[in-house]
Amino acid sequence: MAPTSTLVFVHGFWHGSWCWSEVIPHVVAAGHLAVAVDMAGHGLYARRPRWFTEKPYHPDARSAAVGTEISPVADVRLGDAAELLRSQIKRIGNGEPVTVVAHSAAGPVLTRVTQQTPELVGHAVYLSAYMPASDVPAAAYTRMPEAADDQVAPLLQGDPAQIGALRLDLATDDAAYRQRLYEAFYGDVDPVLADAATGLLTPDGPIGVMLDTTTLTHDGWGSVRRSYLTCARDMAIRPALQAKFIAEADVAFPDNPTTIVTLDASHSPFLSIPNEVADIVTSFG
Repeated sequence: MAPTSTLVFVHGFWHGSWCWSEVIPHVVAAGHLAVAVDMAGHGLYARRPRWFTEKPYHPDARSAAVGTEISPVADVRLGDAAELLRSQIKRIGNGEPVTVVAHSAAGPVLTRVTQQTPELVGHAVYLSAYMPASDVPAAAYTRMPEAADDQVAPLLQGDPAQIGALRLDLATDDAAYRQRLYEAFYGDVDPVLADAATGLLTPDGPIGVMLDTTTLTHDGWGSVRRSYLTCARDMAIRPALQAKFIAEADVAFPDNPTTIVTLDASHSPFLSIPNEVADIVTSFG
């Protein structure tokens, strides 16, 4: 196998390495090595707030805690997440370059790792992910016109600056809220599968990952082959915002343009069309 035939999959906020479980068998069947890893503050590295785990909780007290309790992952910064991912891909690739597929909020983490250690990333693949420009925090894009109608922002609880996280109320019994959660992330996913996935989510995504920035250079991030898989029906990172990421990257590094592949999918194609996602990423070589 070529050095870049190993694929490393990184999930976005609130998810875990589990979300790639439908994709990886197809990748392996195509003759590639594939590993999914947990991002800092998620999966096996998750730490859940007290309101989410302690029951019974008086409804009024729980409601107040959801909006005010400081997140146990508030101390996780972009640098922490990048260092964890760097160590993971270095170990998986045995120091040789790998293809990294990053979804959603894993995008800034992949960008930082690629900038700092471009020799470890043979191909940076962004799957409907934040791909911020040089010295721009990912969070800034959530306030841009291109993100005006995203369906995740209205679901967030509390003030992220105060609690240190982007928080979802995953313990609620509010049927309307849970339906909006489904529509934001899993609009084209079988409802039974989406319900199972929702049950595996963790409530807090560390805001530091979205606030910190990376200075991009031509011999760092700009030197590495990159692709962007857009999702035409994404209600979390809207298509216009996805297009903005690509346009900014290509203006900054015109000698290394982004390869673009369009998926007719929601924010979670790893669950709705896993075989198609696998076919695309393995075709990159």
